[in-house]
Amino acid sequence: MNGQGGLAEETPEAFETLSEVLRWRSATQPGMRAFTFLADGEKESGHLTYAELDRRARSLAAMLQGMGMQGERAVLLYPSGLDFLCAFLGCLYAGAVAVPVAAAQPRQKGAYSRLVSVIGNARPRLVLTVSSLLPRMQPAMETEPALASLAWLATDEVDPDLEESWRDPGVDGRALAMLQYTSGSTSTPKGVMVSHANLVHNTSLIREAFGFVGSEVCVSWLPLHHDMGLIGTTLNSLYHGVPCVFMPPLAFLQRPVRWLRAISRYRGTISGGPNFGYELCMSRIGPEQLAGLDLRSWRVAFNGSEPIRDATLEQFAAAFAPSGFRKESLYPCYGMAEATLLVTGNFPQRGPKVQAVDAAALACNRVVPADGSAAGESVRTVVSSGRVWAGMEVVIVDPETCESCPEGCVGEIWVTGPSVAQGYWSQPEETRRSFGAHLAGHPGGGPWLRTGDLGFLSDGELFVTGRLKDMIIIAGRNYYPQDIELVVEECHPAVRQGCSAAFSVEGESGEQLVVVAEVGRVIGSLDEVKTLIRRAVAEHYDLRAADVALVSPGGVPKTTSGKVQRSACRAAYLGNELPVAGLSPVEGVLSAQPGVATVAG
Repeated sequence: MNGQGGLAEETPEAFETLSEVLRWRSATQPGMRAFTFLADGEKESGHLTYAELDRRARSLAAMLQGMGMQGERAVLLYPSGLDFLCAFLGCLYAGAVAVPVAAAQPRQKGAYSRLVSVIGNARPRLVLTVSSLLPRMQPAMETEPALASLAWLATDEVDPDLEESWRDPGVDGRALAMLQYTSGSTSTPKGVMVSHANLVHNTSLIREAFGFVGSEVCVSWLPLHHDMGLIGTTLNSLYHGVPCVFMPPLAFLQRPVRWLRAISRYRGTISGGPNFGYELCMSRIGPEQLAGLDLRSWRVAFNGSEPIRDATLEQFAAAFAPSGFRKESLYPCYGMAEATLLVTGNFPQRGPKVQAVDAAALACNRVVPADGSAAGESVRTVVSSGRVWAGMEVVIVDPETCESCPEGCVGEIWVTGPSVAQGYWSQPEETRRSFGAHLAGHPGGGPWLRTGDLGFLSDGELFVTGRLKDMIIIAGRNYYPQDIELVVEECHPAVRQGCSAAFSVEGESGEQLVVVAEVGRVIGSLDEVKTLIRRAVAEHYDLRAADVALVSPGGVPKTTSGKVQRSACRAAYLGNELPVAGLSPVEGVLSAQPGVATVAG
């Protein structure tokens, strides 16, 4: 639908853009509350109906149109909140290209490096933000030429009467809607070119995969600049016309119980996040906080964005069963920014499917079922990320020969379908390499997206085993870093969960294993922790750790979405830039020694 007429369609599938969906909902459900924001994770600090959201989006769009922003890039620099949603949709209404970026913390070393990197690549004309953030950004604008050269607009000060000046830009599904910058877990962040058609297809795909019904309520703590928080929850809620309650990520990180209390209070049915979010709940929510918690409404507890651990799923289900949580609600899934978001997902209300395989065979890229009964047999459990949905296709490929692998073999995951984005902004060579792949012997097929992820297919379901770039190869054997990290994190209570990195470095005798682990409060000595880590790695993998580096909390680099950046950690290790942990002999508490933590966005 283009132009200003034709609002009588009854389903969102009739539209090519999300801005058309919002206009339709504003006309047919004007008073329905679309979004509710909990600024502190507990109390309502604001909400928007579809009509209010439409008016604010049109007002901003009218101003952007007056500035000639159609087809131009606009950086969205916001704290989590309703202003971000209005700005994002205002860009879509104006035909501008939204570029969401995390609002940096000024006290962090290199706080603005990611923002400057994104601006250097995207080359926007404008930065959209809120008036409360402008004073905080002033020092950065004075020291960073890339920031000083841009126009800045506080969207909370835009005249609401401008809504009448808005004109439909006439864009269709082929037009570029946003640049979604990748997390940079294995490389420099790249701007994924996501079209309006990509957004509509993926939100429709999520509806089918999650089994949406009319009474859903979404609850989220995920960052809005990240694809899982933006597309998986907020835009998904808009597309399907269901209420969305959300809070800032920091509110959840400070007190994880706020997430579960919001689900309980608002009768949330769809909510989730990366694996570490579930682990944080288990480690930080005590029995005394379960009183009054009712999780019976939680129907889809999605888990994606990083390796999914079977133990986490089992323990979370058991820990919150007294509050009404059902294991069948756990929903492992797989996706990436390059495919807009979701590619595969579990069957709703089935519960996780786990497969035990021989670890030694897996190291040789073979999938051999195992039950652990054989003497000396090492077993690894892998979690299914579900089936492929809504017109998407997945194939497992030998990354060296580009030949498709038979079932039972591990290879690189390749993806094609309507959700696959248009490529990387201003990086034609990288776009051709990643988005223009063709299977050997099938030059006319595709093109395929090379994900860089490793996995296998079994009975039509995808099992993700690791990252191609993160793979550790020592003495001709393959080792998955997340497996080593799990063993490390379980060997001593001082080692922080989800905060270790395993990688290899070149030594005199070839590649050698290095383990970096964050440690909290230690009773005893750091040498004892290191000894236990070395012993655990040796016992589980017959592998010697050439070095074990213990660092202070926050010392392992992570992306803004919580993924461990192993390549950045390796670079910091080689450059002696890790904040080495030291033990106070009096208090027995770790303190950071001189060093620099390179925590990248």
